[in-house]
Amino acid sequence: MGNAFGCINPDSTSPTRGSRFRPPRPPPPSSSTAATATTSSSTFAPLFNARPSFFSSSPSLRKNKSKRRSLSESLDHHHDLEDHEAAMIREQAMAAALLFRQHQRNNSLPFNRSTSVVHPSPASGSKKQASHNFPRSSSSRPRSVTDPMIRPQQLLHGQQEVKIDGVETNHFVLVHGGGFGAWCWYKTMTLLEENGFKVDAVDLTGSGINSFDTNNITSLALYVKPLTDIFDKLEDGKKVILVGHDFGGACISYVMELYPSKIAKAVFVAAAMLSSGQSTLDMISQQMDSNDMMRQAQMFLYANGNNNPPTAVDLDKTSLKDLFFNQTSAKDVALASVSMRPIPFAPVLEKLSLSDMNYGSIPRFYIKTQEDSAITPTLQEAMIKSNPPEQVFQLKGSDHAPFFSRPQGLHKMLVEIAQIPSNKQASS
Repeated sequence: MGNAFGCINPDSTSPTRGSRFRPPRPPPPSSSTAATATTSSSTFAPLFNARPSFFSSSPSLRKNKSKRRSLSESLDHHHDLEDHEAAMIREQAMAAALLFRQHQRNNSLPFNRSTSVVHPSPASGSKKQASHNFPRSSSSRPRSVTDPMIRPQQLLHGQQEVKIDGVETNHFVLVHGGGFGAWCWYKTMTLLEENGFKVDAVDLTGSGINSFDTNNITSLALYVKPLTDIFDKLEDGKKVILVGHDFGGACISYVMELYPSKIAKAVFVAAAMLSSGQSTLDMISQQMDSNDMMRQAQMFLYANGNNNPPTAVDLDKTSLKDLFFNQTSAKDVALASVSMRPIPFAPVLEKLSLSDMNYGSIPRFYIKTQEDSAITPTLQEAMIKSNPPEQVFQLKGSDHAPFFSRPQGLHKMLVEIAQIPSNKQASS
């Protein structure tokens, strides 16, 4: 298990935050080396710092004026690259620090594990502090969308400021899919919090850093207990926007039936949106014959012996890229490959009992992922037709993990859904 962000921690030899790394300065170069410009700051530094005054009347200095200017400009560019590298290190650490401080506040660090782990948003007032701690890079290279951590201000550059004053609730609860954990939402959490939303990401039982043995999960109720704990502690009159991904769709449906008065909206992101009397396995079976990739990736675990039903389903790590992450950066694929855990099998078999009075009273929204190889667009469309939601959003260019491959687009849709007036608000 271990720390979910161990793979993106900066190397121990990297410069600390707030300092600029500079190599040791060598002795002043000889005349033969001074005439040749290189890209090494150790060569540029003595020339730059020990140069004679520009007010000197020496003709040779005047002749070399343009060369000194070129060296200075090259040095500035080199420093920009170093600034970029330092910023990259800070931003890589940001993702790990985000969940680390949330673990710390809930006493849920890996060395003090809890069987009910929730990752809440930071306390109020930390938003401005976060922006000052991670200054914008001065690098002239455009940031790539595949960089491990993208500044929320850059993701939302050019968009109108998000207004949340009139929304029914500004509280999101994010529920991961099978095999995933709260760690998968790190980009979405950062973006929502930067816009003033409160966000809780939950580790379901046996997921993320929750230490429960996946093979011992015998019911959907046990699997979603960390999620129901959130609603048991939620103050009367408070509501949340509940978001489920993948198998998390079945999990939020189960909770919607239990706590309809505490859920303002439900969002299914490439998720199992089931009808009453249907199980997740029923849904998956609809595409298993045509999805060889899914069948080949699955590995059943038999903790109770081969003569008994499987206890969990693991996924072949070599198949993750093609199945889940065909549009995701290599860094996030690496994060997932060391963080994903087996999926408990009993909850996948359990049929849901959903009523119009409870589950049916909550507005539902579906976000389709157009490049999804795990829950294909065809299967998503079939679920939408059999159990129509209020509105359907299509996220183009997204694989099965839009929180990795299309964090900007997913964030925009979640904010838009939050701003849609509910029937109660519209009638008032």
